[in-house]
Amino acid sequence: MNIRKYIKTQCGIEKYHKLKAKSSNTFLSRIRFYIYVIIASIKDLFR
Repeated sequence: MNIRKYIKTQCGIEKYHKLKAKSSNTFLSRIRFYIYVIIASIKDLFR
């Protein structure tokens, strides 16, 4: 999956990688990661 197509800002990409690394630890971390991807994608949709 090419995340740069959906999240376009550099700080957004960095946050994505940080949350992705932590998402394998717990269920709540995984949920936070997915919520972040959805919200960041919507935010950057029109950029």
